[in-house]
Amino acid sequence: MMTDANEDSKSRGGKARATKLSATERSEIAKKAANSRWAELPNAVCATSEGQPLRIGNVELECYVLEDGTRLLSQAGFLSALGRHRKANVRRERAPAILQGKAIGPFISVDTLEKSSPIAFRTPHGVRASGYRAELLPEVCEVYLKARDANALPPNQIHVAKQADILMRGLAHVGIIALVDEATGYQDLRARNALAAILEQFIARELKAWVRTFPDDYYREMFRLRGLQYPADTVKRPQYFGTLTNDIVYARLAPGVLNELKKVTPRTEAGNLKHKLFQRLTSNIGYPKLREHLGSVVTIMKLSRSWNEFRDNLNKIHPKYGDTIPLDLIFDDSGKGL
Repeated sequence: MMTDANEDSKSRGGKARATKLSATERSEIAKKAANSRWAELPNAVCATSEGQPLRIGNVELECYVLEDGTRLLSQAGFLSALGRHRKANVRRERAPAILQGKAIGPFISVDTLEKSSPIAFRTPHGVRASGYRAELLPEVCEVYLKARDANALPPNQIHVAKQADILMRGLAHVGIIALVDEATGYQDLRARNALAAILEQFIARELKAWVRTFPDDYYREMFRLRGLQYPADTVKRPQYFGTLTNDIVYARLAPGVLNELKKVTPRTEAGNLKHKLFQRLTSNIGYPKLREHLGSVVTIMKLSRSWNEFRDNLNKIHPKYGDTIPLDLIFDDSGKGL
């Protein structure tokens, strides 16, 4: 048996040899060690085609099937499918970010928690990747729907339950079609992506009212210009951002739009709007105009160094209807404006 002295001597010898290695040699040794670890990972034998992921409404999912038949969804796509940021913080390795939170804890079964650990694997191209079991997606949806039915969800998670409800109905819609196709043998005749196309069409129609209209960059720049830290792990915004958005966006779309939207949008007993204002815009004129305006606003934000500079630039390019467009004055040597 090796003594402690021998172990210490071996350790010192290994460190001494390491110091004599060049940076390239150390890098090669580390690469070989990593490849050795990756060689033990399960291989994906099938995957969605490059550039053609499974589309569910406005979400794209990269899908894989391992040698043992395990179906996987990419981590980023899994989170996006339920309205969470693709890089949401994970506070513990065992569960995905979408299953973290005190409100939903009582509704997560032991079976769901056990299968929620991410699975590392190698893609058909040999790239190391990580994903979640595909069957976990509807189970997570059920967790949020149960929590919603029990009125246990905080306001910043209501949108996840809405997304979960739409996803569950969409998956059920496609599920019955798949069963009929299998029973009749039509699955051998249908196009390869037929079910995915049906699902996308269904979800896109249902998600129209909830599709993310304001891009992340809008809020990211808003936080920057207001001197605030942008939170990557929550969709909660300062309440006064709504007032700012009314001024920056809706008051500049067309004359009277903001007042009309406030008038036709129903409110709760507490006086809060039940829906987002953009949900009342017409799909052929109002909504496209909003998206165009947002693109311009975000560009102006990115070019501005401060909130005041942004407001000055915004007023020049998109003045509020009824306001006078501020003009830069050019002065001659006499000091008279031209």
